[in-house]
Amino acid sequence: MEQKIQVGIVGATGYAGVELIRILLSHPSAQIAALASVSFEGKQISQVYPAFRGICDQTLVSVEDTISASDVVFASVPHGVSEELAVKCVEQGKLLIDLGADFRLEAEKDYKQWYGLDYKHPALHGQAVYALPELFREQIQAAKILGNPGCYPTSIALALAPAAKAGLISPEGIVVDSKSGTTGAGRGLTQNTHFSECDEAFSAYKAASHRHTPEIQQTASRLFGCPVALTFVPHLLPVRRGIFSTIYTQLVKNVTPAQIQATYEEFYRDEPFVRVLPQGSLPNITNVTYSNYCDLAFVKDEHTGRLILFSVIDNMVKGAAGQAIQNMNLKFGLPETTGLMLVPPAI
Repeated sequence: MEQKIQVGIVGATGYAGVELIRILLSHPSAQIAALASVSFEGKQISQVYPAFRGICDQTLVSVEDTISASDVVFASVPHGVSEELAVKCVEQGKLLIDLGADFRLEAEKDYKQWYGLDYKHPALHGQAVYALPELFREQIQAAKILGNPGCYPTSIALALAPAAKAGLISPEGIVVDSKSGTTGAGRGLTQNTHFSECDEAFSAYKAASHRHTPEIQQTASRLFGCPVALTFVPHLLPVRRGIFSTIYTQLVKNVTPAQIQATYEEFYRDEPFVRVLPQGSLPNITNVTYSNYCDLAFVKDEHTGRLILFSVIDNMVKGAAGQAIQNMNLKFGLPETTGLMLVPPAI
């Protein structure tokens, strides 16, 4: 009988943590060994989330017990917490997959500027990689710590990559307009995520100042091979799940829509979770919710010479838990689709 990967989740009662549980319960090669939650330690996960009653009634234990019981630890915790978890995981030879921000940025100065903290253990960051499988698969395979990408950055990087790598668009003047469902704000309540504040509403927030900006620029710079500064404006959609990113870029090559389509289809030909839509189709978040898919499309604006890119993902799956499990599969030599062939709802 195949020995299953023993999985621990720290921060199991947050939205990303509970999404990990939901997906892992159906993973054929993984077993949830332990769940940790500082806020609810000693309670059963099914007491916090009654949907798990009779399906997963595990008691929430300490962080230390979770690490020792696991082969891989998913950390779904606020920034500034995962570094200490990484120390313990590396010491015990456990893989850490961090769904937070601590291991996403390469430059400590960027982390300090955008998150207000210094690295407590700078040497650990040399053992970590930014883990977006479709773009950085080889680096992921050798790392001891994986920085799982943010939700907005995932949608944007996957849309930009083919055009940037092929030299079709300029690295200058990129404008990113993204919309996210309310789960992107996490379980902690804020005024703008109250039902009465966000229902029947639509608004921008943290315009040109969102903490995902340096992460988006870091990946764009790697794709273009030069420093990239771009404009990023997020918006809050009155839905629970989904991210829709629209990216405005300037074409620098005289290419036809058919050639652009071919570039995208070839780039993602062997990627099971990226679906390049037929030319003339535009994506909808409804078609990716509860799944690990990213749907991509584009429009060539003949009037302005711009290439407008469209990308949709489920922020809780491809933007968080699903991508983390995809990274786990990659690290443990499993097909990346294992446990992740989650079909989006048809209606």
